[in-house]
Amino acid sequence: SVLPSPVPPGLPDRFRMFRSCEWEVLERSLNILQASDFYWGPLSVGEAHAKLQQEPVGTYLVRDSSQGNCLFSLSVRMPTGPVSLRISFQEGYFRLKNWFSDCVVRLLELVVAGTRNNPLHFDEMGGTPLV
Repeated sequence: SVLPSPVPPGLPDRFRMFRSCEWEVLERSLNILQASDFYWGPLSVGEAHAKLQQEPVGTYLVRDSSQGNCLFSLSVRMPTGPVSLRISFQEGYFRLKNWFSDCVVRLLELVVAGTRNNPLHFDEMGGTPLV
């Protein structure tokens, strides 16, 4: 069953309704994200890229996605400049390429560990590998 869920502070109200089990995953993950130093909330892609432009390669932040079908975006400073990647949320899991987790922070830990030996390639990055 689908239950209407209140929108937590700081999240846009455009997100779809969630099943109660999905809402629990989202709420737990959002609480962990809000306690982190790298979650910026409702930051536009332009603002995120401007913040990352002068940072060292590999610096990243997580922000609310401006896309209606994604909750969060990962913005990363690459050698060619900042890029943003959408983190999808499907069936209670956050997903980025082949990695998935029921927590955004755990997902990022998996991606960081996994890309040390096997860089990711995204079309958005013009062939530059994400390590």
